[in-house]
Amino acid sequence: MAAGASAFDLSAMRRALELAGRGAGHVEPNPMVGAVVARGDTIVGEGWHERFGGPHAEVAALAAAGAAARGATLYVTLEPCCHHGKTPPCTEAIFTAGIARVVVAAGDPFPQVSGGGLEALREAGIVVESGLLCTEANRLTAPYRMLVEQGRPWVIAKWAMSLDGRIAGADPSDRWISSAASRGIVHALRGRVDAIAVGIGTALADDPLLTPRPPGPRQPLRVVLDSRCRLPRGSNLVRTSREAPVLVACGPAASVDRIAALREAGCEVWQSASQDAVERLRGLLAELGSRRLTNLLVEGGAEVFRSLFAAGLADEVLAFVAPRLLGDAATVTMPTVPEIEIEEVAHPGGDILVRGLVRRPGSDPGRRPGAASATDH
Repeated sequence: MAAGASAFDLSAMRRALELAGRGAGHVEPNPMVGAVVARGDTIVGEGWHERFGGPHAEVAALAAAGAAARGATLYVTLEPCCHHGKTPPCTEAIFTAGIARVVVAAGDPFPQVSGGGLEALREAGIVVESGLLCTEANRLTAPYRMLVEQGRPWVIAKWAMSLDGRIAGADPSDRWISSAASRGIVHALRGRVDAIAVGIGTALADDPLLTPRPPGPRQPLRVVLDSRCRLPRGSNLVRTSREAPVLVACGPAASVDRIAALREAGCEVWQSASQDAVERLRGLLAELGSRRLTNLLVEGGAEVFRSLFAAGLADEVLAFVAPRLLGDAATVTMPTVPEIEIEEVAHPGGDILVRGLVRRPGSDPGRRPGAASATDH
């Protein structure tokens, strides 16, 4: 708890964080933000950023509070913006509403805001306190921070495996290791990310669609890491490329004819000049970042995971452990991964779901990956 924060302050900020999470899949590339307006220990207004281009959380909460906002406290999970973007500055709405005190969880790394929002509030005579539940707020906005600070999307490595660490069996027709409940979680995640990627080995073996079923708030870009453009024109991905976008990421060895054939079929082809798989990955992530894609879900296979972890490009792990033993029947083993900071363990449909963040060698053990400190500017 931040110094001087009351039990109600903590409760109000937790509520603001809860509200912020409702924007998942709707607000990207903007951050998820929640806000609460309170008079004393009574909440008089709530709001969150509901959709990209729509009102920010502070504006929504102030509108809900109405006249009760004058002299009240505003709790907000991210530093209020102080610049004109798709909407006017939130600082102006705070001034107009007559807010007396603003409690902010974390600073905004966006260059046109960073520190400026808090400074503008203080210059207007508003009491400003920051850092309350900063760790939780930074975790919520980690994908946004990754895009702003490193110019690439937040990378989620997802796989399902047996208890003995196998991610595929010898029989290609046995496609599902995890349960239907676990697959439902994956489809929900697909529906809120900006892109889904698989290697060409997985694309050839499974012939996936890589679409969210049922559809979610976002239509993800489907990406195939295919150095030689081997993806068949008759595959599910190519056949549906005019209905949902497909990007084939290839290398310099891909033939001109194969590239042309995929483009003619409706796919986009992005070609790297590098022969090195890791460098191609870095280039692809930079390309996706330039398109302001915020979350990338990587669903396999093993070689892709090896490259991701070797390059330090994976940020989050979503691993489903099924109560099955494949033993010698398996053809592929999971790669060794860096230490994982476990955030959640759940049991969907009898599986074990482990969600965690990747700790890279040499990283600060006291700081979560992707989290930025929020100082009192």
